[in-house]
Amino acid sequence: MFLTILGISMVTVFTYLIMSKRLSPIVALTLVPIVFAGVGGFGSKIGTMMMEGIKLVAPSAALLLFAILFFGIMIDTGLFDPLIKKLLEVVKGDPVKISMGTTILALLVALDGDGTTTYIITVSAMYPLYKRIGMNPLVLATVAMLALSVMSGMTPWGGPATRAIAVLGLDATEFFVPLIPTMIGGALWVIFVAFILGTKERKRLGVIHIEEFKNEIAATVENEATETFPHIDIKRPRFLWVNLLIVVGIMVMLMGLVPSPILFLVGFAIALMVNYPNLEMQKRRILAHSGNALIVVLLVFAAGVFAGIFSGTKMVDAIANGLVAIIPASLGQFFPVIVGITSMPFTFVLSNDAYYFGVLPILAEAASAYGISPLEIARASILGQPAHLMSPLVASTILLVGMVDKDLGEYKKFAYKRAILTSLILTELAIISGAISFM
Repeated sequence: MFLTILGISMVTVFTYLIMSKRLSPIVALTLVPIVFAGVGGFGSKIGTMMMEGIKLVAPSAALLLFAILFFGIMIDTGLFDPLIKKLLEVVKGDPVKISMGTTILALLVALDGDGTTTYIITVSAMYPLYKRIGMNPLVLATVAMLALSVMSGMTPWGGPATRAIAVLGLDATEFFVPLIPTMIGGALWVIFVAFILGTKERKRLGVIHIEEFKNEIAATVENEATETFPHIDIKRPRFLWVNLLIVVGIMVMLMGLVPSPILFLVGFAIALMVNYPNLEMQKRRILAHSGNALIVVLLVFAAGVFAGIFSGTKMVDAIANGLVAIIPASLGQFFPVIVGITSMPFTFVLSNDAYYFGVLPILAEAASAYGISPLEIARASILGQPAHLMSPLVASTILLVGMVDKDLGEYKKFAYKRAILTSLILTELAIISGAISFM
């Protein structure tokens, strides 16, 4: 009972401190468990437990570091620029094509796992066109958010999956490969949602003929790209196909042929050497992305400290046993589905840090009592990301709403039904594909 109370108190204090912004997630993840482990009488073992936790998350930290650097280089080279220009030429003034084109662009850019990058590139490229023909910018915001929730939510270098993998000490490839059918199905679903929204806009506006504005649109894209990437000399259009081949090769080999951290390290090194053979330029590109990469890696190692102490003190076991005791045995077989559905409200009212580092270990330990693998619980936990990305706790959401010149209330009112439905669709796809079990 003492460990149960101690563990719940630790999670509560941790959640309060990061939700109220009293402490940063990195500081809270490190210091809060140390304090509670000391209170619980585990002072002599704290160092050992922290090291065990750090060892557990080290592969995930390496994966994140090299994946962020790899995709950062790909964006620097302008790999997606031709796609943006082509999309603008193809969609012209048809709201359906514009909406679907926006979604395809967001799905591709979201592969880097970063919401801020996805929104900046997608909105910068498409918003001028929305304004030109009078389309509702909330369509742009919604399909971009749904695309991000599918791609960044499920890829092992995206924020939610990274936290789940790190805190449960899972193998990234084992986590991700069974989710690929769900991710593909989810992407097709988001494109379908874009089609529906675009059809409504077409009924309202009709098809606008803007052939005469083609050059103006192309210039707008170039200007937006210049604003997004001020150092235009970093573009490498002559290596477009080489870079595309590198990305495709990385995606194919993610199927388990090579360990993910090694794969992205080699991919990053090749991309850097091919695109920026000058050593000074290589240094600049690494420094340009090292800030984001360092913050994420520090977060993962801090999560390892939290997970190491949480597990080493047996607090997580005590809480899980208590949770199992109050769940009817008949519902135990549905635990992955329960986690998938409850991840919607949990991740909306909690930050990803609070949910994945504080709640998920408890759910995983409880599920083990019913013979359910932590891999299934980790996969289920990311299915509520569409709902999470409507939360005001998400910094990139505030950025998105501001970029389309709308307030958060308008955005939530427009997007919430589609976000919830998308989470339910993802859950159903995960069950059908076997990523999570239903019984």
